[in-house]
Amino acid sequence: MNRLFWIVMAVIGTGLVLLMLNDSAGRTFGMDNNDFSRVIWLGALGTLIGASLLRSGRPMGDMARNLGVWAAIVLVLIAGYQYRYELQDVASRVSAGLVPGSPLALGVDNGHATVTLDKADSGHFEARILVNGTPVRAVVDTGATSTVLTSDDALAAGFNPAVLNFTIPVSTANGVARAAVVRTDQVAIGGIVRKDMPVMVAAPGMLGQSLLGMNFIGSLSGFDVRGDRMILRD
Repeated sequence: MNRLFWIVMAVIGTGLVLLMLNDSAGRTFGMDNNDFSRVIWLGALGTLIGASLLRSGRPMGDMARNLGVWAAIVLVLIAGYQYRYELQDVASRVSAGLVPGSPLALGVDNGHATVTLDKADSGHFEARILVNGTPVRAVVDTGATSTVLTSDDALAAGFNPAVLNFTIPVSTANGVARAAVVRTDQVAIGGIVRKDMPVMVAAPGMLGQSLLGMNFIGSLSGFDVRGDRMILRD
C-alpha cells in the first residue's frame, strides 16, 4: 500500500508539473488542461478506492455491489447539483401551499434577486416577510405609502406598542388609523433585504393585518403582475 501511495503521488506530481508547463498552451497530450486535470485526480481516486477494496479481502460480488452503491450516490449528488434551481423551485412551491404568503419561487435575474408571489384566496397578494428576523404575514399594498405592522406583529418583531406614541394618521381599507414610526434593523422577503428601514406600527386594534407598502416596493428595481402572480425584482 505504501508503494502504491507513492506511485499515485508521483503521478499527481507529474501531472501538476505538466499542467504548469503547458499552462500557456492550454493543452496537455492533446487534451484541454481542465480535462487532463480531471483525468489525473479521477484516476488517482479510482486507483486508491480500487486498491482499498482489493486489500479488504472481500468477495468480488460484495465489492461490485459496494461500488454500485457509491456510483449511485455520486450520480444522485451530481444530479442534485445540476438541478438545484429546479429543486429549489419545487420546494418553494410546496412551502407556498403549506405556509400562506411564502414565496412561490425565488430566483436571480441579471444578478438581482427575484421573488414570485401567488395571489391568496382573499384576492390580494400576500407576502411572508421577515422583520428583524421575525416572520410577518403582510398584504402587498401599493396604495400604502409605508409598510405598516399590526401591534401584535410589531411586538413579535421586538417593538413595544405600549411605549409608542401613535400620532400619525394612516389610511387603511377600514378607514383612518393612528400609527407610530419605528426603525427596523432589517426587512426581508426571500433574497431581497432592506436594512435600517422605517416602518409604521398601527395602534392596537386599528389594523387587522400588516401591510407591505411602497417604501419597500418603491425601493425595488421593478415589479409586475402576471395573472395570479406578482414578481418582485431587487
